[in-house]
Amino acid sequence: MVWSICTRIFFSLYLIMCPTWSYAQSASDFYKGRTIFLQIGSGSGGGYDIIGRLFARFMGPYIEGYPKIVPQNVPGGGSLAMANNFANIVPRDGSVFGIFNTGMILTPLLTPSVVKYDPRKFNFIGAPAREAHVLIAWHTAPITNIEDVFKREIIVGATAPGGAPFDYPLLTNELLGTKFRVVTGYRSSHESRLAMERGEVHALAGHGWAAVKSDFVDDIATGRIRVIAAFGMQKHHDLENVPLFPIGNSEEEHQLFNLMYSRQITGRPFLTPPDVPKNRLDTLRKAFVETMKDKNFLTDAEKLNIDIDPVSNDELERLVTELYAVPRPILDRMQKILQSN
Repeated sequence: MVWSICTRIFFSLYLIMCPTWSYAQSASDFYKGRTIFLQIGSGSGGGYDIIGRLFARFMGPYIEGYPKIVPQNVPGGGSLAMANNFANIVPRDGSVFGIFNTGMILTPLLTPSVVKYDPRKFNFIGAPAREAHVLIAWHTAPITNIEDVFKREIIVGATAPGGAPFDYPLLTNELLGTKFRVVTGYRSSHESRLAMERGEVHALAGHGWAAVKSDFVDDIATGRIRVIAAFGMQKHHDLENVPLFPIGNSEEEHQLFNLMYSRQITGRPFLTPPDVPKNRLDTLRKAFVETMKDKNFLTDAEKLNIDIDPVSNDELERLVTELYAVPRPILDRMQKILQSN
């Protein structure tokens, strides 16, 4: 009887202490022989998928314990579904990290009704590069230059609120007088591209330049896709000959554009859920940096037309702090603009 009671007490203490012991493990012990998951906040075949799978191939050997990395696509709402999962469902032990849409950080500020997360609680790992965004059109569409978007309705495809292809055209409609009509519901940039080919939409407004270079390089070379204009506070070095949309006339309009385009600094951020043990987070951050120095990784990135110009986790965290200090009137006006579709 005494033995039975002692046994029950022992196992009760074991169950209580087990999580503590697990979190006290070294990163090497935790990751040794383990399979971890790199989740990709979009469907297969798009730019995020290509970048995520590239890191999944090369990053494992730079993580202490040499785990196997398995990529997983989690499409839905421009990474909205994955961000909500990271805040509420995904394990917080360092076994899952992910690559997110550029707009994920801004969505709680601009479309708070759809979110169940606070990006300030996530742990940023870094981003492979800053982003640029362009307006691209199918060769048969009634658009050949930037002036056309001010003259006639141009139908553009998007996934959902929070992604640049949804947010950018609504902002330029309101502040500049463009005539975009946004059609949502596409699960990925690949689906949006197919919709453009089928004639369901004329163009994609706010498509990532990195994705355009990797996905559409042949189409641009043959003229099947036209690069019409670029979005941003300043020109990207690849797009010197591409016209840049204006950024408004008043100080308030400049602030609105600056807020919207801040996602270009975040690029395509990699991060973990909240509360990941510091030693595991540190090894993921270190591995991320070391991967981007790997010669074979850089060779493959170049073949895929993927820019590597790293943004550190510190810079991402500073930007998030700045964004969440934006004056309320600016956020209120931006929210009204994005609800106008």
